[in-house]
Amino acid sequence: MKSNLQESIDRQRNILKGWLSASLTHIAQDCTQAWPQRMALEARLIAGMAELPYCKYLYLLDAEAHQITSNISRAGVMEAHYGRDRSHRPYMVEAMAGNPLSLSDAYISQNVRRPSLTAVQMIHGDKGELLGYLGADFDLRELPATQALYQQPGQWMQLKGDPAIRAGLFHQERAVSPMDQQMDTVLHIINELITIHGVFHAKLHFSSSRATFWQMNDPYRFRLHGINELGNPDLCLAYPRVDYPADAAIPAEAVIKILHCFRDLRYMDETIYLRSGLLNIFNGMVGLTFSCDGSHYMPWQEFLDKKVDFLTS
Repeated sequence: MKSNLQESIDRQRNILKGWLSASLTHIAQDCTQAWPQRMALEARLIAGMAELPYCKYLYLLDAEAHQITSNISRAGVMEAHYGRDRSHRPYMVEAMAGNPLSLSDAYISQNVRRPSLTAVQMIHGDKGELLGYLGADFDLRELPATQALYQQPGQWMQLKGDPAIRAGLFHQERAVSPMDQQMDTVLHIINELITIHGVFHAKLHFSSSRATFWQMNDPYRFRLHGINELGNPDLCLAYPRVDYPADAAIPAEAVIKILHCFRDLRYMDETIYLRSGLLNIFNGMVGLTFSCDGSHYMPWQEFLDKKVDFLTS
């Protein structure tokens, strides 16, 4: 089954392919009348740039994917690309396999080193013989903004970390951090910041005794606090009071339960233990990173429903 991410990408690619199809077909048909006269073909491509307002380059290739025109851009004719062999470029694979109109996966362009796409239209002669290909390059940042924002699926994900850390796992032992020594105080202060003072995303670094917060009144900047601040209830005076959002995925009363589970995972074992934990009340996800450097992301309710030792089994 395709992931939500891949479905979102495929949907956008289909929109782009449908948008390009008619124009590329029309340009390709006109080119058959001038084939293989370079000057006439380049003149048609120059006119074609007006039909493809977001196109960066247009060019024509012969049946072996050798370029028989210059690159045509909005800045003019780029003769340096005449004669270029494109047969080994990834975007030619589908076209040379017989796909009438193909749209490449995104790639980093050779010229400007930016994410790009290439559409390739096959060109056939009057008798059906393959004459060559019409290529159209697009810079992703210049395409119209038609895509919807990708929605992260709310499901458990497990990611492996640094193999070097995992290899030395059983040669280490949890050291008591300053945050460990003030755990209950710190957790209750953080609960207050989330439920009363507008913090919607918090990440607690237990081993290094620090935390980063994102606050609803200023969501584009994070705040970093060390243990001297995290262990002092005066910290709440530095954050304005904000009503707990009605559209939060995590209910306010569940926040302290999640934080207490972080504490339990921190103390569950002297070798395998929680190094950091995060929660975001809007997407309802909890993130965990352990001493083995493995990470887990899961919905908050699933997290609370599991036993403390589920990650070591």
